Amino acid sequence: MSSSPIVSQCNSSNNNSPTSENSQKTASSSLSRYESQKRRDWNTFGQYLKNHKPPLVLSRCSGAHILEFLRYLDQFGKTKVHNNSCPFFGHPHPPAPCPCPLKQAWGSLDALVGRLRAAFEENGGRPETNPFGARAVRLYLREVRDTQAKARGIAYEKKKRKKPQKQTVLEDLECDDDHDDDGVVKTNNGGMMMAGSSGARGSMIIPLSVFN
Repeated sequence: MSSSPIVSQCNSSNNNSPTSENSQKTASSSLSRYESQKRRDWNTFGQYLKNHKPPLVLSRCSGAHILEFLRYLDQFGKTKVHNNSCPFFGHPHPPAPCPCPLKQAWGSLDALVGRLRAAFEENGGRPETNPFGARAVRLYLREVRDTQAKARGIAYEKKKRKKPQKQTVLEDLECDDDHDDDGVVKTNNGGMMMAGSSGARGSMIIPLSVFN
C-alpha cells in the first residue's frame, strides 16, 4: 500500500539537534497565525489517519471519513450542548451545571474544515477529489450549526453590511457679528458664504436659491 503524503509527513523522523530546533523555531515564527494553525491541523489529521484501524490512506479518504474525524474530535470539545430533555435546552446562559455532553463548537469545526480543505490542495490534492469539500461534510456542518443554535439558544445569523453614512461637508460653524443666525454671510452676487473667515480662501459659496 502506498503511503499518503500526510502519513509520510507525520512519520518523518525528528532531528533533535539544537540547529534543527532553532531552524524550526525560526520557520514557525515567520508563519502567520493562520498558517501555523493550518499546519497543526494537518499534522493532527495525519496522526488520525495513522492511528486509524485499519490505517487510512489520504488518497482513499472520502467525505464519510471526514465526518468520522469530526465526530472523533467531539471528545476534546469544550462547548456544552444541551439535550432535548435538559431543562436548560435553548438557554444561552444556564444558571446551573448539567450532565449534557461537551462537544466541538460549530464555529471551530467550520474553521477547521476550511483550513484542512486548503491544506489538502497545498499538499498535492486535487480540488475535485477534496474530501473536506464533500457535500456530506457541508450538510453535517449545517446540521451541527442548527442543532447547537437550538440547544444553546444562540442564533447564527450573517451580519449585514452597514451602508457608509454620508459625511456632512460643513461642521462646527462659528458665527460672529458679521454673520447671520444661520452661520452664513450674504454676498453681493446674491449668494451666501459659509461662516469661517469672511472672504477667506477655501470658503464655500452657496446660491440662495438652494434654500428657497
